[in-house]
Amino acid sequence: MSEFFLPYQKAWIMDGSRIKLMEKSRQIGMSWTTAYELVRRHSLAGERRDSWVSSRDELQAKLFIEDCKKFAGILNVAAKDFSGGSLTDGSDAKSLAFSNGTRIWSLSSNPDAQAGKRGTRVLDEFALHPDPARLYAVAYPGITWGGSLQIISTHRGAENFFNRLIEQARHGGNPKKISLHRVTLQDALEQGFLKKLKENLDEESEIFHMDEAGYFDYVKNSCADEESFLQEYMCQPADDKAGFITYDMISRCLYKEDENWREIESEKNFLYLGVDVGRSKDLTVFWLLEKVADVLYTREVRVFQDIPFSEQEAELHRFLKMPALRRVAIDQSGLGRQFAERAAERYGAGRVEGLSFTAGAKEMLAYPLRSRFEDATLRIPDDVEIRADIRSIRRESGIAGSVRFCAQRSSSGHADRFWALALANYAAKEAAGTAHVKMVKRQDKNYIW
Repeated sequence: MSEFFLPYQKAWIMDGSRIKLMEKSRQIGMSWTTAYELVRRHSLAGERRDSWVSSRDELQAKLFIEDCKKFAGILNVAAKDFSGGSLTDGSDAKSLAFSNGTRIWSLSSNPDAQAGKRGTRVLDEFALHPDPARLYAVAYPGITWGGSLQIISTHRGAENFFNRLIEQARHGGNPKKISLHRVTLQDALEQGFLKKLKENLDEESEIFHMDEAGYFDYVKNSCADEESFLQEYMCQPADDKAGFITYDMISRCLYKEDENWREIESEKNFLYLGVDVGRSKDLTVFWLLEKVADVLYTREVRVFQDIPFSEQEAELHRFLKMPALRRVAIDQSGLGRQFAERAAERYGAGRVEGLSFTAGAKEMLAYPLRSRFEDATLRIPDDVEIRADIRSIRRESGIAGSVRFCAQRSSSGHADRFWALALANYAAKEAAGTAHVKMVKRQDKNYIW
């Protein structure tokens, strides 16, 4: 085992605790490690319990079983793939059967799939589930008659149930008797992770010639912002209270990884477009929503940076030519004024509305969007830069109690995706009217005002 696994992976494999939890950096090989652990245990003649693995989505469920099959081959274990099967409760499942009569089942994220089943539970990417507390509540009784409960995840905000479990175990007397494991990117690098990574890379890869310090900086600089890096790679959950929209709100509105979110459901449904206009430092973002009943579904997100105005305008016309596009709301600050005026002249003022980004306008845009997140009547792609933009918005109190919304500028923009989405939501809500054309000076500082 020593030649395959790093120290933190071996520690996880050898931990036989009834409940164990891994607080981890992204992409350090823990799903792969867990697959080995399960196959190793199921290869024993005396094993009698099945294992039930809750994956984030159907794609991850398939990949987990593929990892199990590879390890079964390495260990020369008699196993049979039952991919494509289903459980009696209708939950999708993939399984690998062993000669001793046991199976490893890989399930989707539906907590109901865990109900009524006995044996070991593995809850992978636990914090990313829409309702981790419910998943835990349904999964835990399954180990009453034996087996273990294994929880593995990166963080998704300080208020997430995953972090509450960690805090209770670390600082609250650990009443659940959880065995805690914590591996940051720095920990993994110090234990030989980069060497293992390079074994799977071509010499042409830019990572192949990096040392540990260079790789650490490479990952950090590639993240959308500092908060994302600390949470995704350094096991430091983001402070939900600091953001205008919490991670829990965002998580409940994310598309699943295997969903084809770009496909418009019906030509009979109305489409709505929000456009936040930039040129060099800021991005131009087109955000298209489809309204299905009371839910707004993201169908397209187009991002431009350092692109000539003529090309950006051509993209706007592409959207406006869509027959189902009902309304467009455009940030008309700066270059956006030309966007709004010319589009309104060509397609009608009732279909195109320009908004100047005053403090009042931002408040009018931000609060209805947060209500969408609170009610989970919005669907957005699970994209790190989109999540970072949404999380970057901060609400601050100004002089005489006035409210302003600000966001630090980063390499990936200035919360431009957030404002494009807010404009699209506004376009979907407000009645058609005349285009507002006002010239408002926009301060060029480190924050949005």
